[in-house]
Amino acid sequence: MTSQKRPVFSRRSVLQFCSGLLGASVPLRSIRLLADTQAAGRETHGLSIFGDLALPPDFKSFAYVDLKAPKGGQIVLQPSSGGGNVNPTTFNTFNVYILKGDGATGMGAIFDSLMVGNSDEPDTLYGLVAKKVWVSADKLTYRFFLRKEARFHDGTPLTAHDVAFSLNILKEQGHPAIAQSLRDLESAVPEADDIIRVTLKKTHSREAILAVAGQPIFSAAYYGKNTFNETTVVPPLGSGPYKVGSFDLGHFIAFERVADYWGKDLPVNVGQNNFDTIRFEYFADRKVAFEAFKAGVFTFREEFTSAVWATQYNFAAVKDGRVKRETLPDQSPLGTQGWFLNVRRDKFKDIRIREALEQCFDFEWTNRNIMYGLYTRTVSYFQNSPMMASGKPAPQELAILAPFKAKLPAAVFDDVPVPPVSDGSGQDRAMLRKANDLLFAAGCKRDGDNLLLPDGKPFEIEFLDFDNALEPHTAPFIRNLNLLGITARYRVVDPAQYKERTDNFDYDIVTSRFGLGLTPGEAMRAFSGSQVANVPGSYNISGIADPVIDALIAEALTVDTREKLTYICRCIDRILRVGHYWVPMWNRPNHLVAYWDLFSRPSRSAKYDIGVVSTWWYDTAKAAAVHLPGH
Repeated sequence: MTSQKRPVFSRRSVLQFCSGLLGASVPLRSIRLLADTQAAGRETHGLSIFGDLALPPDFKSFAYVDLKAPKGGQIVLQPSSGGGNVNPTTFNTFNVYILKGDGATGMGAIFDSLMVGNSDEPDTLYGLVAKKVWVSADKLTYRFFLRKEARFHDGTPLTAHDVAFSLNILKEQGHPAIAQSLRDLESAVPEADDIIRVTLKKTHSREAILAVAGQPIFSAAYYGKNTFNETTVVPPLGSGPYKVGSFDLGHFIAFERVADYWGKDLPVNVGQNNFDTIRFEYFADRKVAFEAFKAGVFTFREEFTSAVWATQYNFAAVKDGRVKRETLPDQSPLGTQGWFLNVRRDKFKDIRIREALEQCFDFEWTNRNIMYGLYTRTVSYFQNSPMMASGKPAPQELAILAPFKAKLPAAVFDDVPVPPVSDGSGQDRAMLRKANDLLFAAGCKRDGDNLLLPDGKPFEIEFLDFDNALEPHTAPFIRNLNLLGITARYRVVDPAQYKERTDNFDYDIVTSRFGLGLTPGEAMRAFSGSQVANVPGSYNISGIADPVIDALIAEALTVDTREKLTYICRCIDRILRVGHYWVPMWNRPNHLVAYWDLFSRPSRSAKYDIGVVSTWWYDTAKAAAVHLPGH
């Protein structure tokens, strides 16, 4: 029924309308700068990975925008993604860049960054606040030349002093994911009001400068009077295309377009930011949210529940054409969604126990009976990308793995594990028999109808969540666990408690979805690196701490060709899948969207972003025909 609880957004959408954190800003990528080998370095208008920039220095706009798009109207959406401290079901703070609090969706819209991405290219950044960047030949020093016209919303200049303040405060006091991404930042020093010099550590990853270029820029003067590392219900001062408008804590927040936004005519912005108002309405219950959409409370909806998509879009507004339904393609990697096991807990230390749990989920039955056959089984951490491992290791992979052979399970060098395919009965006896054998091989014992762990304690599992959307999918999984004598239950807690527990790793199993991007790099360390396995608020939800994975990620961050990166990622995928840290779920290579017929959009979408909030616009002629009150 539910396809994607925590969807992955594009770089452009995330930068503007999510939290500005790792995976919620400009994604952290591997980087090769357009700089020659001259000792003096070279200036460039952008940054690129493994190849040249697609756009020249004098480009006028991105290819996926409509330069004639009018400004006006509003779009109303339901928050659907977390990240950092952002909570998609409620909010109590506008500070989304620290660990504390439940952050509001969309705050990234009010802040600018040095550079932004082109959603037609997998890995590029072009100048926003920075009109160009000088790169030293050794790629340790970068001078960003700022646009002198850059302004905060109160009219004060945005200068290199603000950039330096922002980078330093985020590294020192920001959300752990941000602080980790900036660990290779040696210094950020203003050389003039319009020049910021960034120096990286000699051992930096090649992605480090992208982490710098994608961070939000705060006003140093504003935070001279306000505390940065505290929650706040006062909208902060920004410089971006939107500012916080009306709001009701926990219920809705509206962002108002800044009519005199200093950067509105820049090539990276023209044809975008077309809505006068972008409003997020919060609903803790999905059924209530769907009824609200039917009533026109919000006007755009991405559907993540297959049963709703298949059976409930038969209301009057759909039949008479006032509500449109579309399936929009997605060329991005599909991301990784699953039930993730917390291996910090003793009960999940043994790989055989973790593998046994995987045998208890009958995807074929679930897909047919609950999800209307709309989904495909996820098998890889790099699903639907060239980095996905298959079969036995290729010679190039064996060469990468060879130095670590003594530290790796033999299974890494065999066919990569794939989830079992069931007979579709919901209780496949062969799968359950294998699960039982694995559990007993790991030292579990039977006590009547109950299964005991090797230490003699009852085997109990809690599936933790903040809503019940996945309960129908988890229930048959739990039934199979119960058949083996495992006491499993599905527990829903309020969003604040869920955040507190997950931030502190107080769970057995949680559901999550994340993407490693078109060019995996720094994000792999955030989701699988031992350095962050025990850092509160870490994205490493399973607690993976494998020195071989750490070493391979370090290699991935330094290779100079996409081919090498691909083979390293396939090796990482093998090791992760052999580790059975999760029970993989499902995926769908498209977006199921429904919207009231109030909007128009460019003739084509970007390759890696459907661009709803950034490139669509309010169509007054269509709105007049729809007659939706309040819109």
